[in-house]
Formats: sequence, C-alpha cells, structure tokens
Amino acid sequence: MSGTPRADSNYDARLEFLRTVAHQNLIEQPSKYKRAGYKKPGRRHKSSKQLVADEMKRLNNVEGNPKHNVTHFTVNAPPSLKPPKKYCDITGLIGKYKSPTNNIRYYNSEIFQLVVKPMTTGVDQQYLKLRGADFVLK
Repeated sequence: MSGTPRADSNYDARLEFLRTVAHQNLIEQPSKYKRAGYKKPGRRHKSSKQLVADEMKRLNNVEGNPKHNVTHFTVNAPPSLKPPKKYCDITGLIGKYKSPTNNIRYYNSEIFQLVVKPMTTGVDQQYLKLRGADFVLK
C-alpha cells in the first residue's frame, strides 16, 4: 500500500469484511435440498478383482462342486438394464436412423443418400452380417 492513513483504513475495513464473510460461510446451515439424515454412499461398484474373488468364494463353497478356476472371462454378470446403443453400420457413429428397405442403420441423411440408398442387395447383407443382424432366405 501507499502508506497513507486513508489507504490503510480502507484495507483494514476490507480485510475485516472478508473475515466476517468467511466466518459466516463456516456456519453450517441445513440445506433445503438435502435430507438431514442423508449419508453419502461409500462405494457403489465392486472392482473386477473383488468380483472374481467373490465368484470364487461362491463357487468353492457349494458342496459337491470341484474347485473352479475363476478368471475375468468366467465371471457371470446380469444383463444390463440399459438398452443397447445403436451405431451406424457405415461410419460407426451413433445411428439414429434405420433404412426401411434394408434395415441398415445410418448416421444422417447424407450417408443415406450417398451410401445406403444406392446399395445393392448383397452389399447390405454383408453390412448386416457384420452386426449380426443378417437374415438368410431358404
């Protein structure tokens, strides 16, 4: 500061104001958006190492079963509750649209006009086969 009495008093006043505001912020007031008894959950998901260990314990505690070798590939998980994502068969981006003639998913109208619409029957079946949605007429 410049050392003048007016500047020092102004500085002291601002410092005192900031201290009172900081003190007011330290006082905990119950939030109107959160329940009083709310506790933040500890851990929501188990790590893959814990899943493998739990699966090994479960399998080895069942009587009459031989010892199992549990790996990441043998652990069974329940199916997902979320619907599967649908991707464009051409670009790999999120496919919002599906062609009514050949069931190929596409990203936008430009892809449809340039690639999907002029596509021949054999080529569209190959794209569907990559996705696992092809159909074979007998």
